[in-house]
Amino acid sequence: MAGATRTDAARQAGRRRKWKNLAWVVVFLAPSAIPLLVFKMTPMIASAWVSLHEWNMISPMEWVGLGNFADLLTSPNTGEVFLHTLAYIAGYLPLVYAGGLAIAVALNQKLKARGFLRAAYFVPVVTSWVAVALVWQWLLNPTNGLVNHLLGMVGLPEPGWWTDPNWAIPSVILASAWKDLGFVMVILLAGLQAIPQEIQEAATVDGAGRWRRFWSVTFPLLSPSTFFVVVISLINGFQVFDQVYVMTGGGPSGASQVAVGRIYDLAFRYGEAGAASALSWILFAIIMAVTAVQMYGQRKWVNYA
Repeated sequence: MAGATRTDAARQAGRRRKWKNLAWVVVFLAPSAIPLLVFKMTPMIASAWVSLHEWNMISPMEWVGLGNFADLLTSPNTGEVFLHTLAYIAGYLPLVYAGGLAIAVALNQKLKARGFLRAAYFVPVVTSWVAVALVWQWLLNPTNGLVNHLLGMVGLPEPGWWTDPNWAIPSVILASAWKDLGFVMVILLAGLQAIPQEIQEAATVDGAGRWRRFWSVTFPLLSPSTFFVVVISLINGFQVFDQVYVMTGGGPSGASQVAVGRIYDLAFRYGEAGAASALSWILFAIIMAVTAVQMYGQRKWVNYA
């Protein structure tokens, strides 16, 4: 009888500890879980509901089922904005990675004022996108911009930049790559510093030169950082908006209209909140699919050793 009583008491004590631990978990998770639920999950669920309706944000919603998705998937405008978005990513990703890697390798050497240079390259990252876009809009001004002035001094053609349909996307790419170089540099610099010096010394003893060490030792061991940069840059690339809105407004003649810009126009210019929500979910599905492919493919080329 006494043994059974002790067993029940032990079980009750175990349950109390379990509930107490659960309460502490809730306390620690609440500061991040509540904003996530209120400001992320709830709007996502609301957006999914709105995407199934025709709604101008004033009149009552009208149920259309998957009609918004069908209209968007058969509209040539949808294909165009995604082509512009892919063109932006195709130019932005190699440029920001190659530039960030070059700066990271250079600032991984023993240089004077190395700390100052690292901070200086990171300043654009914490600068407002609007300010950066306005500065680059002035630099690339076709008539009195600094870039065209320098090109003219050496006898090179002076593009119309953001006023030319063929140069509008490259203009945005240049501004975006310049702003994000510091972020990529920091990630790759951390990756470089995590590579054991013993491996580099062993390669040197084996007779490997600087370039051989970089391509055969440094670059493969940098693959986890490279993978992170590619994933983040692709996600950001699909969501490009601020710089396009400020620099070109999606023009000229829609030549730089991207996916998020189209979502903005549908919602706030044309009053088609249902179509805007549907396009948001199409973009979300594309980003999820691309990220899933990257997560699967990274097993074949990312070296975590």
